[in-house]
Amino acid sequence: MARRESLPFLHPVRVDTEQRTVAHMAAALLLDYPTPATHEQGDLLRTATASLPRPVSEAFGRFLDEPWTLAEQQAHYVSTFDLKRRCALYLTYYSSGDTRRRGMALVTFVEAYRACGWEPREDELPDYLPTALELSARDPGPIADALLGTHRDGIEVLRSALHSVPSPYAHLLDAVCLTLPAVDAATAERFSALVQAGPPSEMVGLSAPLLPFPTVRDAEVPA
Repeated sequence: MARRESLPFLHPVRVDTEQRTVAHMAAALLLDYPTPATHEQGDLLRTATASLPRPVSEAFGRFLDEPWTLAEQQAHYVSTFDLKRRCALYLTYYSSGDTRRRGMALVTFVEAYRACGWEPREDELPDYLPTALELSARDPGPIADALLGTHRDGIEVLRSALHSVPSPYAHLLDAVCLTLPAVDAATAERFSALVQAGPPSEMVGLSAPLLPFPTVRDAEVPA
């Protein structure tokens, strides 16, 4: 079997709390399913991210420069995130896959949100990346940092997968990763294992994944 190639890790840029808040909120909005409202906010988001450090603002700019209509963007979003498991926006999928461990991993997200005074969204699983980024933007601190840090290997796998598709959404993952701490050795090792073997599975005796990805698009995710 051929070895899968992966992207090199990005060197983080120095951002203050306000800059990271702007970057994570912009990424949270743009990584969610595109609606007429978010599609029309392109100029506003471009202005908001223009003052970020150059590598981050340029990554946002490359995404926002994509000349697609709303219908084209929505179709690309579904085909990328809803129909490709390696591009899942659900962070515990990378660490727990379709195993019983994933239920406990999701509970950790719920408890983290509640510790910050949040209630999880009803239309998405709590490990949905845009929600975690919104928490980081609205309530920056050790809890949000722990959620993103614990699942950094999954975020890097998603970034690598989006670049390989390729998808303009890869630029948003670049922007996010540029604002996170440098990847340490343990995370790099987990990332390498995920790239080569994929998320863990526990399909013996099961006819379907334990926790299928919910989506408001009603798109069926293939096994």
